Amino acid sequence: MAQLHDLRLRLLVQQESEHISKSQPSDLDLSIVQARCLCWLTLLAEAHEDQANDAEGRGDTEQAMGWFADSMRLRDVMQVVTSIEIPLPETSDLNQKDDGEDFFQGDPPMSA
Repeated sequence: MAQLHDLRLRLLVQQESEHISKSQPSDLDLSIVQARCLCWLTLLAEAHEDQANDAEGRGDTEQAMGWFADSMRLRDVMQVVTSIEIPLPETSDLNQKDDGEDFFQGDPPMSA
């Protein structure tokens, strides 16, 4: 079940990434979007962990478990976002060497 959840989440994130890149192809750097998402996800996960610790300190075990579970889900999302491969921008400077040969020669996109 966890694998299915992971695959569904990965598909949703990739679909959204494609949607963003198609809607704003010239002025959007997906690696920046990915980095910003990771920053926000980290802050949200930390906030949920803080809430879990506060609830645990108050003796509210059920609430603490809920906050902790949410923080773990956010950590899972961070792993998926981190693993998404962002293709390098296609520019003549990156794709060709000085002598005109392909620079990457069919290498796969880099992973973030």
